[in-house]
Amino acid sequence: MLERLQKILAEAGVGSRRECERIIAAGRVTVDGKRVTTLGTTVDADKSRICCDDLPIKKQRTIYYLLNKPKGFVCTNRDELGRLQAIDIIENVTQRIYTIGRLDKESEGLIILTNDGDLANKLSHPKYEVSKTYFVEVDGYLTDTAVKSLESGVWLSFGKTQPVKVQHVRKGKQRSRFEMVLKEGRNREIRRMLNECNYKVRILRRIKIGNLYDPTLKIGRYRKLTDAEVKRLYALAERSNTKDMKE
Repeated sequence: MLERLQKILAEAGVGSRRECERIIAAGRVTVDGKRVTTLGTTVDADKSRICCDDLPIKKQRTIYYLLNKPKGFVCTNRDELGRLQAIDIIENVTQRIYTIGRLDKESEGLIILTNDGDLANKLSHPKYEVSKTYFVEVDGYLTDTAVKSLESGVWLSFGKTQPVKVQHVRKGKQRSRFEMVLKEGRNREIRRMLNECNYKVRILRRIKIGNLYDPTLKIGRYRKLTDAEVKRLYALAERSNTKDMKE
């Protein structure tokens, strides 16, 4: 059966769908000895020899972990600076896994690690609009004006952010705590939005991915996702995409 090359690579655990597209464009993939750089190329994985960086790929059993990432760890599989990596927290895994999306080094909280490129694409691509919920603590008193700005969108260097939901606000003169719900996740977006509103972030913790949360999972610990949780995540992404197409 013919399938897109990036999909085959993702399902083999090479990386997320987008990462596999970059790998193909960089000329790191061969099919039956011929280098392929054209995105959208279709291949029959059962009949062709596919290699990435000269190593043959093979389909792997999909695995899923939920990690409560601590501060100080980066969400990347390659880091030239030698920093601590979130993937290294997961022990005794022979498959190549990667994080779905990223949390910056100073942020903590829930993140999924897997070798399922299809799920990675559905949870991270903006068109699926899978929400992520964050607990935030900032210096100072969070004003109503700031809340309205966040909820209507803030102008940053790339343009205006999508509206977010601010909920469970607890205001104080020295500190304010609240939750932010986003459907997009650009690099350090929450920190940049709050900085634009003149607030310094003290704590940034992701507490929910779509309908997935686990308040009992301690910082630095991880567990396997259940089959039911994986099915719910897929269903959530599909519902969001179907709703978007109808609109």
